[in-house]
Amino acid sequence: MSSIAKSSHKVKSALFRADSSSTIGTGHIMRDLVLAEQFEEANITFATQDLKGNINHKIKEKNYTIEILHSNEVQELDALIKRLNIDMLVIDHYSIDQRFEKQLKTQNPQLKILSFDDTYEKHYCDILLNHNLYADPKRYKGLVPEHCELRCGSAYTLLREEFTIEKQKGRQNHNDPENLNVFIAMGGADHSDLNSKILDVLENFPNIHAHVVTTTANQHLEELKKYIENKRGITLHINTDKIALLMNTADFAIVTPSVTVNEMVYMNLPFIAIKTAKNQDEMYQYLNQHHYAVLKKFDTADLLKKLEEITSKEIKRVNFSDLSLDEKKMILAWRNHPNIRQWMFTNECISLEDHLKYIDSLNTRDDRSYFLIKKASQPIGVIDFTNMDHLNKTTEFGLYADPALRGVGDQLMASVIDYAFNTLDFKKLIAEVFEENHAAIKLYKRYNFKEVTIKQANNKNVIHMELNNENR
Repeated sequence: MSSIAKSSHKVKSALFRADSSSTIGTGHIMRDLVLAEQFEEANITFATQDLKGNINHKIKEKNYTIEILHSNEVQELDALIKRLNIDMLVIDHYSIDQRFEKQLKTQNPQLKILSFDDTYEKHYCDILLNHNLYADPKRYKGLVPEHCELRCGSAYTLLREEFTIEKQKGRQNHNDPENLNVFIAMGGADHSDLNSKILDVLENFPNIHAHVVTTTANQHLEELKKYIENKRGITLHINTDKIALLMNTADFAIVTPSVTVNEMVYMNLPFIAIKTAKNQDEMYQYLNQHHYAVLKKFDTADLLKKLEEITSKEIKRVNFSDLSLDEKKMILAWRNHPNIRQWMFTNECISLEDHLKYIDSLNTRDDRSYFLIKKASQPIGVIDFTNMDHLNKTTEFGLYADPALRGVGDQLMASVIDYAFNTLDFKKLIAEVFEENHAAIKLYKRYNFKEVTIKQANNKNVIHMELNNENR
């Protein structure tokens, strides 16, 4: 992850302006605490209101100074900036707009402003931070000053150290269909009061144990405690500091399409996202377009269907000729992604017209087949078979995953082997892979592929690898 606190000048005193409450939620403060750690040598102060259900205690636990504001007026914040001699102001607040920021900048010309943004709003700041998966710097043209530095996307995702530690362990779930764990986090405040409704639906799945994460900012907390009193298979975690551990030991999650999704993707945890607020629109749209399991609003029947899909272990192959136009476009975007294209023998970008023509041509050929691979209805990658020799029962193959996913190589490889040896009843699989593609070579060797020879292609060494059916 890139350092977000890095600036052209050394920050001596940083002020974070954010609030938390039972209605606002806890997300702003929690991500600000992560960012604050990057200002290693600066004096850190949080300017926040004392609202009902706040988590100001989290700020105190980190030994940061708190200045309680009595309003969200620019004059009060300006006076605090001057009194504390602040040189970096971090704004993480939906009620502070461009005019507010510009007035502060005018009254404090030397002040640097870093503004969080999740919804593509206008800002008057020096640094704009949108650390969400969907963040697109191009969409900020005309919304921020020309001098503003844009820090957008997953390279700037704010993650606590606990996630890095858990990530290094690898997935810790038991992967037992008869004993599944679900991580549920509907926001620290759960302002939509969905936890109990979700738990109602989960009663249809006696093989699932629910771990519900919430905080004392949840105004429905006492009702939730009473709800689970006489119910089995539910553990309530209040103000826990083990979020990453709970995610890493879960089999899947139910969350909101918020910054929590950034953590889900980082931890390679499958999830269902239920939209509960307007400011989640961008993440919802991104997830929907990328075929993640999302609900526009809570609905019992829809959630039940998504749960049935996500708990299914079925891996499905969809022939390219049976794809929708949207799915064909999705695959083209994967194929043209730099991380995928660099390992192709034909590594230039492919046009949509050529892509669709090629897919149409597959209907008249028996020497090649292409499949979109889905797991629990979510597209995860592509496998292909070329130079299929039905007489000698050999075929070359290729595979690639959705560039946004990690850890699905084994599932794609298993599908390749199943189709070639069980469906086609072929005798030999052949892979040709660039010598520098260490990840692919490691994957193939794990499935007992053997290196046979090396040849040249595109001025690079290409390793020819083979797997015989009897040796798998």
